[in-house]
Amino acid sequence: MQQANKNLDTAYQNFFEGRSDYPTPKAKKNYNAFQVTQRYKINLTNPKIYLPNVGWVKIEMHRDLFPNEFIESNIVRNKVNGETVIDHDQNSEFLRTVTVSRTPTRKYYISILTEDNIDYPEKQAFDQSSLLGVDVGIKTYASLSSGEKIDNPKYLKASLKKLKKLQRSVSRKVKGSHNRKKAIQKLAKLHEKVANQRNDFQHKVSLKLVCENQAIAIETLNIKGMTKNHKLAQVIQDSAWYSFVSKIMYKADKLGKTVLKIGLFEPSSKICHVCGYKYSNLTLKEREWTCPECQANHDRDLNAAINIKKFAISAYQITAGTAGRAWGLAGISQGNEPRSFTALA
Repeated sequence: MQQANKNLDTAYQNFFEGRSDYPTPKAKKNYNAFQVTQRYKINLTNPKIYLPNVGWVKIEMHRDLFPNEFIESNIVRNKVNGETVIDHDQNSEFLRTVTVSRTPTRKYYISILTEDNIDYPEKQAFDQSSLLGVDVGIKTYASLSSGEKIDNPKYLKASLKKLKKLQRSVSRKVKGSHNRKKAIQKLAKLHEKVANQRNDFQHKVSLKLVCENQAIAIETLNIKGMTKNHKLAQVIQDSAWYSFVSKIMYKADKLGKTVLKIGLFEPSSKICHVCGYKYSNLTLKEREWTCPECQANHDRDLNAAINIKKFAISAYQITAGTAGRAWGLAGISQGNEPRSFTALA
């Protein structure tokens, strides 16, 4: 209840400061997560967690809570029946909030927010050769300034026929019936599979890009405005560009790499990267175009990726006087932030 009150207070603050709409009531049956801020315990020997008013719950640990050396030197441990138990109230400096969540497929997850007081590594130096421009799109998921293209797998489109069939099956069932619940579970499992496929793809691509380059330049996108085009809204949402960029940014922070963002209105697709001519009449259907000035033939997406890199270099050189970081362009957190790990209940 304490955390629920804090969340409500945050929602009202966001509303009064113009960051969100007025908070709306939520039905009790629609609550799929709750937070525990104190009085929980974790058994490290026989993986389970004690939650207030719930009791001990067996869990499968996704990864170690802390490194063994950190536990030995910082964490207060208790021996209970020969098992090692750590109490939040004794280690509140390092153990933060526990979030218990339930997916539509009835899977339960427990996410434990921890603090290890370890700063992110210093940002590595980079130059033009180690900076990569990335242009995200629909047909080609990501075009790189190096000339490489990454195809869009379109997982939602691949499963759309089966999703429609399952949705019709749900609609035909009597509301409140056992058969309707079973049909809803089948539909939820397929939606979860599509989401997992998309996340897996994004994690692999983002990790590859961050590991192979010292810095990455990306374009700021008005995704909300783009989805107003109803012919493209579904495939844009399936591409989940915001999620992809978020993965690139936090992986870059963790590995000491830099992410540079160019402006929202930079005409990256319409400018010839060879001579600088601006082709103002370029339409969305034109995937290739020839520059009237220098006669260079351009692939629309690769040209945009190269221009994104050029715009980032230009802006970085202007603002690089502050400890070598592109302030205002780099989406970089300041480090020393709480980390989290997930356990499966």
